[in-house]
Amino acid sequence: MLRKALPLVALAAMLAFVAPAQAQQAPTRARVVMQVSDNDPAKWNLALNNAKNIQADLGASNVDVEIVAYGPGINMLKGDSTVGNRVDEALGAGVKVVACENTMRSQKLAKDDMLPKVGYVSAGVVEIMQKQQQGWAYIRP
Repeated sequence: MLRKALPLVALAAMLAFVAPAQAQQAPTRARVVMQVSDNDPAKWNLALNNAKNIQADLGASNVDVEIVAYGPGINMLKGDSTVGNRVDEALGAGVKVVACENTMRSQKLAKDDMLPKVGYVSAGVVEIMQKQQQGWAYIRP
């Protein structure tokens, strides 16, 4: 009887050391993707405020924020955008801002027409869909 009890005691002792080690693991990094498909400076300012507030609340080093622009929303990423300085500020703070190349083609826009530091994805809606499948939170301001 003692021989059968000994392995159970050893297993319990091992679990006592493993459980606290797992509890001390770093928390999962927060990830959020935002859709901006409106040609509206107020919507863009709201999205940029959301990104800034998320970083302030969680800590910029604890969260990945990506803003995906497509459709009419891509106009706010053009070089002459009224929110261009705010987009640049967000990019400087670590927010990823990407333009949909499908929309750019349909609007006959080139990368030279866009703000210099934005990124690009082939299809904005696919980017959002894939981020959601990977567990990213989705926000549409």
